[in-house]
Amino acid sequence: AALDEVEDVLAQCREFRPELAVLYVEKAAGRLEEALDQEGLPTRVASGAEGLLALAGLKNADTFVAASSGSVGLEAVHAAMVAGKDIALANKEVLVAAGGLFTAAAERHDVELLPVDSEHSAIWQCLQGADNARVARLILTASGGPFREVYDLSGITPRQALKHPNWSMGAKITIDSATLFNKGLELIEAHWLFDVERVDVVVHQQSVVHSLVEFVDGSVLAQLGAPDMLLPIQYALTHPDREIGPAPKLELTEVARLDFEPPDEERFPALRLAREAWVAGGLAPAHLSAADEVAVAAFLEGRLAFTGIPRIIEGVLEELGAPEYSTLDEVREALELGRERAAARIGKPTGR
Repeated sequence: AALDEVEDVLAQCREFRPELAVLYVEKAAGRLEEALDQEGLPTRVASGAEGLLALAGLKNADTFVAASSGSVGLEAVHAAMVAGKDIALANKEVLVAAGGLFTAAAERHDVELLPVDSEHSAIWQCLQGADNARVARLILTASGGPFREVYDLSGITPRQALKHPNWSMGAKITIDSATLFNKGLELIEAHWLFDVERVDVVVHQQSVVHSLVEFVDGSVLAQLGAPDMLLPIQYALTHPDREIGPAPKLELTEVARLDFEPPDEERFPALRLAREAWVAGGLAPAHLSAADEVAVAAFLEGRLAFTGIPRIIEGVLEELGAPEYSTLDEVREALELGRERAAARIGKPTGR
């Protein structure tokens, strides 16, 4: 965690005086703890996986917002479910790696999975009051990333890939958006969240239509909004109510036009690989997610070409297949195996 992240959390602790604050990186958590002590603030500080589990078990909280990147949030989300908390879910890998386990756990512990990603929030809003049997398909929108009109991707650098045209996100998610892998994760997640078999993707460069639902009679409902995460985050926390909030308002006359085109899965094969992993089922999506974690890290470190990311993922999927699973331990093992196989193909250890 960077120093400015420590400052952000410190500012929140000053304003809200929470019982517990967690920063995953131990060094950053130590800095926060020192700052809180100096100001005489009562908030306790924790770090790492243990810190996330401590957050999940807080008795005075009724909603757990899962927004960590990658697979680090699996155990914490499960613990929060067991503790009876609704899950506001922005971590795609939770449902990608173990969707069957987590949807079953949500039903068993009578908790809700509340979508936070703008695309899934849009679908959720369009489905309010709808009969699921009358849904023909879900349509996820993708901005297309920074390389929508770039046809030679072989020389793409991390600096170029980190410049998203519409959204400000963390490094991994930004790279996943550039490869369209992020949209593949969202496709798998949408199946689990909404129990709809057909999920399609369209490229919509303005990022104003956040996603759509097509019904069996041909009617299509869309949710529109400014390209900003404030609204979907707020709706997950206030649902079923709508409150006045800080989200920017959409001015249709300024948007002027809305464009849509099919994704190019030849230039961006990560989307195809995600769909194939979903169809294969079992642990294939876990292998997919783990291989991408390692491949993206290698790209950011300059050890792998941009076009090498889907190549590594495809190799790992072909090698490991789609064995069935029934426990979270098996998912953890599959994630670790996927990382190891991806690292071996790149030629460097995972560092884990």
